[in-house]
Amino acid sequence: MKTTALHAMKLALEAAWDFQLLTFPNPAVGAACISEKGTILSHGAHKIAGGPHAEVYALRDAYTILSGDNTIALSDDSHVIHDYLRTHHNGIFKTISMAVTLEPCSHSGKTPSCALLIRDLGVKELFIACKDPNPIASGGASLLSDAGVECTFGIMEKEGGELLEPFLKWQENPFVFFKWAQRLDGTIDNGTISSKNSREHVHALRDKCDLIVIGGNTVRTDRPTLDARLVEGKAPDVLIYSYEEEFDRTIPLFNVSNRQVFIESRFDRIKEYRLVMIEGGAGMFEASRDVCDWYLSYIAPKIGGGSQTLGVIQEDFEVMNAKITDNIILWMKKK
Repeated sequence: MKTTALHAMKLALEAAWDFQLLTFPNPAVGAACISEKGTILSHGAHKIAGGPHAEVYALRDAYTILSGDNTIALSDDSHVIHDYLRTHHNGIFKTISMAVTLEPCSHSGKTPSCALLIRDLGVKELFIACKDPNPIASGGASLLSDAGVECTFGIMEKEGGELLEPFLKWQENPFVFFKWAQRLDGTIDNGTISSKNSREHVHALRDKCDLIVIGGNTVRTDRPTLDARLVEGKAPDVLIYSYEEEFDRTIPLFNVSNRQVFIESRFDRIKEYRLVMIEGGAGMFEASRDVCDWYLSYIAPKIGGGSQTLGVIQEDFEVMNAKITDNIILWMKKK
């Protein structure tokens, strides 16, 4: 079962990375259900704060497959899924194992307790990457163990820990990431680079951010709006990092309602926020090195059309997650 548990955990981690930071202020979490024969029945991820947790999506889909009942197959209502599974499971989970990137929550908040649901469904075994660091939600594994569910911690613990890093950081300090898009030749200027899907992902991240930081030269050249219109989301505050305070106030970012725009030559303003995205080129990359936790790059399968790159900057990164769609999306941190 260990090989199957590792495979299931990898799927759970991949599912969670698709929603990294998008669950703010909750952690990104993934889960997978394993059949008695060792096949993967389902996997799911927590998608948005207040929505079903990863375990609930995985259990919902496993139930649909095992029972043939499609009643809740498309439901995104935590309470509906919990109640329906409790009422209709008919013992089909008694031979099922689960892999979860984070210890199932023991408490009921905006959504019911996952640990209690897993217990009540009679799931056989649980493989867990990391203990829950939140004292309010922790203790799910003890609750399950007391109920006879075998719980094993430490499956891909390093990878599970990396997934949790933003959540741990923004509890008391801002979590800051630098984002850029580039072509295969490294150029970052002159027109739209990344795909529509990637741009929608950026806008979804902006919708969760409290603050966007951008360089003054980029503002003057690109005249951006820096909102989340592609996902109908909110526009975060903006810090323009610049030693010159004069800007054309018809630039769209200055004319977004319910937004504060700061023009400052320091990054101290970041301390007032919790989730911060920095956008820019070589100058901003260099200037923000000491305040960035992670780096997010979108690499488009294009060559030509631009002339500027990140220049002679040297940095070695550890890739925590890579996703290939119509672009390559890399989540990284410094080695």
